Amino acid sequence: MATSRDRVIEEALSLPADIRLSLVEKLLTSLNLPIDTEIDRLWAEEAERRVSQIEADEVKMVPGEEVFSKIQAKYKK
Repeated sequence: MATSRDRVIEEALSLPADIRLSLVEKLLTSLNLPIDTEIDRLWAEEAERRVSQIEADEVKMVPGEEVFSKIQAKYKK
């Protein structure tokens, strides 16, 4: 038997993506987490800079599988 929590999650997941995004934003806001607009602005600038570098073919892309394999090899004991 599904709990009320499970039903809420199931219903939320069945919503269209734009409504789910709005729900996520409202839930995060409800947590009253500290907000630093300067940090948010700097992260947005960095993301835009990286996208521009990728689009201009200025950086070498590395597949995620390769990155994680290297990390696992480095820290495997």
